Amino acid sequence: MAEPTGADFVSLYRRFRPSKFTELRGQPHVVRALQGAVRDGRVAHAYLFSGPRGTGKTSTARILARALNCAAPADGEPCGVCRSCVEIARGSSFDVHELDAASNNGVDAMRELIAHAALATPGQWKVYIVDEVHMLSNAAANALLKTLEEPPGHVVFVLATTDPQKVPATIRSRTQHLEFGLIGADTLEGLLHDVSVEAGLGLTDDDIAVAVRKGRGSARDALSALDQVVASGSAEALRPDVVGLMEAISGDDARQALVAVAALHESGWGPQQITTELVDELRQAFLVVLAPELCEAAGRERERLSDQAGRLGLARVVRAIETLGHAQVDMRDAPDPRAVLEVALVRLARPELDDSTEALLDRVARLEQIVAGGALAAGRAGAHPGSSVLREPPAPASPAQDEPAEPALEERPGLGAFRRHRGARRTEDAQDAQDAQDAQDADLVPASTSSGHSSSSDPGGGVDGDSQLVPDRDRIVEAWGDHILRGLPARAKALFSAGRFVSVEDRTATFALPNASHRERCEEVRGTVEEAIGAYFATPVSLVLTVDELPATAPPASRAVRAPASATSASATSASATSASATSASATPASATSAFAVPRRAAPATVGGLHPDDEVDPDQPSGSLESVAQARLLEAFPGAQEV
Repeated sequence: MAEPTGADFVSLYRRFRPSKFTELRGQPHVVRALQGAVRDGRVAHAYLFSGPRGTGKTSTARILARALNCAAPADGEPCGVCRSCVEIARGSSFDVHELDAASNNGVDAMRELIAHAALATPGQWKVYIVDEVHMLSNAAANALLKTLEEPPGHVVFVLATTDPQKVPATIRSRTQHLEFGLIGADTLEGLLHDVSVEAGLGLTDDDIAVAVRKGRGSARDALSALDQVVASGSAEALRPDVVGLMEAISGDDARQALVAVAALHESGWGPQQITTELVDELRQAFLVVLAPELCEAAGRERERLSDQAGRLGLARVVRAIETLGHAQVDMRDAPDPRAVLEVALVRLARPELDDSTEALLDRVARLEQIVAGGALAAGRAGAHPGSSVLREPPAPASPAQDEPAEPALEERPGLGAFRRHRGARRTEDAQDAQDAQDAQDADLVPASTSSGHSSSSDPGGGVDGDSQLVPDRDRIVEAWGDHILRGLPARAKALFSAGRFVSVEDRTATFALPNASHRERCEEVRGTVEEAIGAYFATPVSLVLTVDELPATAPPASRAVRAPASATSASATSASATSASATSASATPASATSAFAVPRRAAPATVGGLHPDDEVDPDQPSGSLESVAQARLLEAFPGAQEV
């Protein structure tokens, strides 16, 4: 037997084009309508076939022409052996005229068609098949209207289009409109299997499954893909292998995703093609969860998609489809489309890099699932270094571990310390007197703070200490400046903004304030601050308020005014004379004991919003004065915020 030459080869979709209504697959409603019309003699003068490409519109028009001119039709089906059926199959019949409206869309072509429509033909019916009728110009469509509405008795028009919305309504109203739909995956698989057996191709089920996926509901596309599989000997040339990308996304492996994209790019696949196939893969995973009967995958491929969909979760699969869809749009104008795809894949594989609302909700949902399943520890162990999940302090490294220990953070001053040093306005002599007074106040702190600490809250009362994360000083200082201080009420925010955290030991934080008077005011709202800190860290934290002791080497303020020498000596004498009786007068308020160094003066009611009864120490740091003024202003205007 001679080898077939190039002229002898015919594409599969042409060799296996249906020649009868019963051979037409995937369009049962069209078969019933046309076969019944031919059998009962109720054929319309004009039909409009619309639907996606490769669904059988032109083939159905030819079958209708054969059935109308067949010498011996049986139950509305052409015999296929008579002279008319053979000539129509060969394309040499004078009874069938095919016109491509895409290339013959002018008014002259329509005039020629109308002029020849009345002429007789050898057969009983004269059939005009006009493909892509939506491409006709307005003048050509208007010229066809009268003949289309009242053609000669032996003429039948069959108009075919892939975009029925562009067909003028005046034409649609003069025809019977039959809509062709996409062919189901099972129907396509049966068609390709029959073609493989009849043509002796010897293809495997996997090759046929890939061709079905490539066809996407089009019989012509699926048969063309089958031709390509036969020519190349493998199904890998039909579509990029995105299994590695799916595994990288479901496994949160950004490196594997980038490597897979690079391999596909080197194989000749463009970013748009890779994205299109990956979206289709995610769609199949989406369908296998919600509607398994609609999923086009089968066998091991379906099991793989089900496993990946289970690891990703339905919400993340949907977000991945949306992200890749936006990336496809951005690729059109991007100078490097591959970079757009890589960024989208890294965001999908590393959720903590995506700050969108959907990504944050997805991360919260995953944490809820971990907590509900009792696997919080496993979730933290698998979290990425950039994840926002709170991690417990690491356990001491064993001798077998050779990883270097994480260096401890150095002690850093708090926000209040910086503001205090920046706003200090003391003279050198007044500084010495204030240091002496601070030393006296420090002797009184333990008695008052210890009772306040014991009465405020017990760190272990009602809370399991082992199950809570114990914050250290660095974590509290960071959260204080970024979150906690901003959320405090106006008065508490103004008063506590002038202090700093000195140390944190066993859920007890020591907070230093400029002087004893300021500390007494902060004691009034200490409970509110403790509640805010405890709510942020989900564990009770007690506050011990103390008076800050500035270093002896602190430089004097640049705008300080030096007090007279007589006043300084008198002040020091008064302080030394009364130091012996200070310990016995425990009922004396701290505001009164701080007046040993410098006499007090009453602040006018119009200065900075201060109340006339407020006593102000002129040697206090400017930061504390500003804090009191801010508190009074915010109390006077409810709902106002400091900017």
